[in-house]
Order: sequence, then C-alpha cells, then structure tokens
Amino acid sequence: MKRSIPMLVLLASASVAATLSAQTSVPPVARVIPRVDTIAGHVLTDNYFWLRNRADSSVIRYLEAENRYTESVMADTKPLQDTLYNEMLGRIKQTDLSVPVKNHGYYYYSRTVEGKQYPIFARKRGSLGAPEEIYLDQNELAGGRKYFSIGVREFSPDQNWLAFTTDTAGSEHYTVWIKNLKTGEILPDRIPEVHFSLSWGADNRTFFYSRTDSSHRSDRIFRHTVGTPADGDVMVFHEPDLLFGVAVDRTKDDKFNVITSGSFTSGETWYVPASTPTAKFRLLEKRRPDVVYSVEHHGNDFFILTNENATNFKLVKAPDNAPARKSWKNVIPERKGFLITGFDVFRNFLVLSERGNAETRVRVRDLRTGAEHYVRFDEPIYTLSQSGTPEFDTDVMRLNYTSFLTPSSVYDYEMSSRKLKLLKKTDVLGGYDPALYTTERTWATATDGTKIPISLVYRKPLVRDGKRPLFLYAYGSYGSSSDPTFSSNLLSLIDRGFVYGIAHIRGGQEMGRAWYDNGKMFKKKNTFTDFVDAAQYLVNAKYTSSDRLVARGGSAGGLLMGVVANLRPDLFKAIVADVPFVDVINTMRDASIPLTTGEWIQWGNPNLPKDFAYMMTYSPYDNVAAKKYPTMLVTTSLNDPRVAYWEPAKWVAKLRAMKTDKNLLLLKTNMGAGHGGSSGRYDALRDQAFRYAFVLKALALTSGAR
Repeated sequence: MKRSIPMLVLLASASVAATLSAQTSVPPVARVIPRVDTIAGHVLTDNYFWLRNRADSSVIRYLEAENRYTESVMADTKPLQDTLYNEMLGRIKQTDLSVPVKNHGYYYYSRTVEGKQYPIFARKRGSLGAPEEIYLDQNELAGGRKYFSIGVREFSPDQNWLAFTTDTAGSEHYTVWIKNLKTGEILPDRIPEVHFSLSWGADNRTFFYSRTDSSHRSDRIFRHTVGTPADGDVMVFHEPDLLFGVAVDRTKDDKFNVITSGSFTSGETWYVPASTPTAKFRLLEKRRPDVVYSVEHHGNDFFILTNENATNFKLVKAPDNAPARKSWKNVIPERKGFLITGFDVFRNFLVLSERGNAETRVRVRDLRTGAEHYVRFDEPIYTLSQSGTPEFDTDVMRLNYTSFLTPSSVYDYEMSSRKLKLLKKTDVLGGYDPALYTTERTWATATDGTKIPISLVYRKPLVRDGKRPLFLYAYGSYGSSSDPTFSSNLLSLIDRGFVYGIAHIRGGQEMGRAWYDNGKMFKKKNTFTDFVDAAQYLVNAKYTSSDRLVARGGSAGGLLMGVVANLRPDLFKAIVADVPFVDVINTMRDASIPLTTGEWIQWGNPNLPKDFAYMMTYSPYDNVAAKKYPTMLVTTSLNDPRVAYWEPAKWVAKLRAMKTDKNLLLLKTNMGAGHGGSSGRYDALRDQAFRYAFVLKALALTSGAR
C-alpha cells in the first residue's frame, strides 16, 4: 500500500538525515531510508524519497554539502571560470538598445546599462525623437533581491495603464501590479498568485488573468476592474479537466478577448467582444479528441488553425457571428512534410510560420489577390521567425533572422514590395569574424532507418580524424524544436577547437508534426535512441571520438541525458544535465506535483499498468545500475516548480551509491532560483562559465589556451 506523505515527513527527520562529510573533497553520502511501494503489481524501493521534504533542515544541509563539494572539486578551475566569464562578457555590448516596436502610437523598447543585471523598459510617444518615458526599471524593482523576474507586461488599449507581473523566488507564482502611466503611480490593488496570461478589455478598466490550482495547473480565468479589491474579482471560466490548462488573450485587431482551454491533444476557444468585457464568454467550437485549434480575428471572420484531418495543420475561416465547425471554410490546405506552426493576420496580408526538413520558413499571402511567396535568405542553414508585429493595419512585418554564423538580426519586411530592411544585427565585440567558421547539416541513420538531421558549427578547417572535441545538444520533447541560432558564448568552446552540434531528434517538430508524434507516449524511446544513433554517427564519421564527446540537455532534455547515460555510458566522456526530469515514475504518478496531470498524455500515467511498464523501461532514476558512468554535472534550483530539485538530488544520490567508476559526479543547486536558473544577466553568465569550465576540465583542456 502507498505510504503517505506525513509518514515520510516523520522518517525524513534530522536524526536520519544525510551523512555529511566535513571534508568537501569527499562527496556527501545521502542517508538511505527505504520507501517500499507497489505500482501496477510491481514492488519499487526508493531509498531517497525523503529528499522531497524541503521543510526538513537536513535536506537543505545535504544540498549545501553537495554545493560545497562541487565548489571544492572545481576550485582549480576558478581562474579558467574567470577567463571564460570575461571572454563571454567581452563579446556583449553591455549598454545596448532593442529595436523599438510601434504599438498604438508609441514606440516601445528596452535597454540595458553596463553593470546592471536587468533591462529598463521604456517608450516614446509619436516618434523616436520624442522624450523617453521609462515605465519599468527592473533593476529598481528587484531591490537587491537574489532573484527577480517580470512575467507579463500588458498595456490597456489606450496605453494609459500597465498591468505587469513579478516573481521574486523563481517559483512561477506571480503577483499582478497595476501602474497608472499618466501619473507613474502603482495602485494598491495588487493580485497575488496568478499565472502567465493577462488580457485587457477595450474599456481600459477591465482585464482578465489566469490562476492555478494546488498542482500549479492553470485552471481559472478571473475578471478584474482597476481600482477595486482583488477579492471581489469574478471568476469567468473554470476548467475542471486535469488534462487541460487555460490562458486568456486578445485578438490582434483588439475586437475580442479569447480564452483557450487546451491539452496536448485537444482544446477549445471561448470569446467575448472586448468592448463588452462583462458579457458572457461564448464557445467557438467544442473540444473533440485529437483535434486542436487556435484562432485570430480578421474583418468579420475568425481564422482558425487546426489539425482536423490535417496532421501538419491547415487554416480555415468562419464568420464571427457563427464560427462553429459547420461554418468552416478552407483557406490554406495542409502541406505534406511542412508543418504550419503559427500564423499572423494583417489588414491585407496573412503570414504563416512553417517548419519541415529541419528548416524554418515564413510564407506571405496577399488577402486581396491570393498571391503567395516565401521570405528568402541566402545562407543554407538558418532560423527565421516572426518577432512580433502588434500593429494590424500595416504591410510591414517584423522578422528575426539568425544562424550559427549570423548574430540575431531584426528586419522589417515590406510584404507588398518584398523588400527587407535590416534594422539591427546584434553586436559581437572583440573582433568576431564569421569567415573563420563554417556550418553544415549532416544526417545520421537511426536504428529503424529514419534519417536524423544534425546541425554543426566549427572553426575552419575541420580534419575529420576524431581528434576534435564535440559538444552535442538536444531536447526532443513536447514538439519543441531546437533551431540553429547564434550564441557568442559558444565561441569560447568553438575557439578552443570544439565542434558544436544540435541533434534534431524525434519529439520535436523539426521534420513536421509526425516527428513529434513519433517521439512521445509509447514511441518516446525513439527520442533517446535517435540521440545515441546521432552521437555514434558523429564518432564513426570521425567528427570526434567517444573520449572527446560531451552531451548536454536540460529539463526534458535532462531526461534525455539520464536515459543515454544508462543506455550508452561508454559513448560519452561527459554529460551536462540541467534541471533534469529523471524521476519519471514517482513524478508522473503524483497528481499534486506541478504539470503532472496535463502530461499524462505526453509521457503516460504510471498508475496504468501498460503505461507503467513502458515508462519503467527508460525512467533514468529507476534504471541506474552498478556500472561505469561518464563524468557528469547535474544542476538544479531549489524553487523550480517544473522539475523539482529532489529529482536531480535523488538521481545523484543513487548514482553515487551504485556507479562503479571514479569519474566526477557533481550536483550544483541554485538555492534561490527557479527552472531557468539565475535571473540576472551577469549571474547567468557566471553559471555558463562554470558549466563550460566543467566541460573543459572533463576533457583535460583547462589550460585556458584558445
């Protein structure tokens, strides 16, 4: 029978806590407290379940002891960490300005100032020559806190009110603040415990926001009126289904507020005229199994992107006074091999974002003539995306372009004339010369014959003799794709001889929607074997060798790292697993843990025998064995709501107890952050310098030479 949490709290008391060595050169040993459980007829013993109890001071002491051990082991790399930090900082223009975005008569932008951790948000009215109005200075708001994050920033339609959210722990529990932009006053009616979405009505006094349940699932939408107490807010929508989460938004033409309730495989949209925000929301089209859709508004129609009878999605439209499915008319049909990932509407144009064949594309349709064209660039491998054009009545679209060789570049694209205008290319200080580097796309063959794309970048020339170190990254979950983008930080590895690669494994959508479908649920193991096959290919093709190969992934990509460490520990010299989701069975069977219930249709529900049997074949924590493992760095954050700190902590404890090698195994816990790590830009750069120093130490390349 399942043991209750209160009993576990008693077991994890200080008297039976971790045995901590006073010598930081010796790794801490976590105390074994067996917890025996039966799942689907199988008996599981978890020796480190007690680490979940963060209220127990011995748990905190254990994490702190691991941090001391990590710092002790890495002490000899401190000069290298400083060198790497200064290199990366030296490439960044610390005092800089974003490209202004025009919206409702204002030009909005952010700027950074040398020495300050956070951006300053500002605007100018009417023209770029107007006086600057700073509406938020995140540095002042942070007030010296170790962690500070701004979630959403939403302006009322008349641009006189700002609703913004803050998180001071990394827990993703936000507070809404309301600022009068005419007077600069922040109102006293703040709203605690909100989620990610917020949307204003057209009356400039009303906005909607989302809240979560006890497991941090966004399940409710509330309506607030400026100047009134939050405890009087009206709940306008509640989603009881544990598989679904809700969000609220406004259509681009400002005519409707919309609530989306969705799971990974189904969803529905509710809408209300923004001019009457107190009216009742109406259902656009009811949810159906395996059908998802999203909407925008144009003229008198809703444009609807859906996968109904279209694996790679199609676009339809329906009149806004009768938008149900029976009124849907095809606008853009599905295209084989290329997924429509999103769309944008303008008065005269429709813009589609697409991906397939490990490429990103932007397609433009003239709504007046039906003529279509693609936006083209010359590089063979690049990433192109819409970067957000809030204005509806314009034929100029904002684009972001980047590649392994080209820093992030912002363009304005005139859709009528098809002219591109470069507004800004991110400066890379210190004499970066793209001619010194090259990029290529190569393909590995998976065990089942599937071709796996791999994107590579390196300094020229490359002699394929197996002597180059290679840093291989992948994610491969939730349909989230990993695209080749520029990172000036990576130059600190590439200039030391590294090849950097991204394995576009199944579970993402780089090759279309089927790429995702074939990397989840009962096909999830394709994600892991794809990565192993990609790594083995790179070794066989002599881009590197197994004693020079480093793998990295984070979150669900950290799950990937945990699985491949068990599958092929001999293939990798070192592994970096950031905030890794590795305790799959325990986490996915506990509905009280954030994100769990909604992801039962992503990973499976281990409370079901069939799901449990499959998940047990790969769950990293449950498959740790007495064998040799690579050198490993595992990172986590104490306040992480997405992958709780105890998953990596338990995993490291079990690895320490069972592995048969003497390779380094380090756990580094940020005691004051969340899933994304440090919130300040300089602190985040220090974290990256530490990570790179670990990689260089693992490969015995710590001389600092470039």
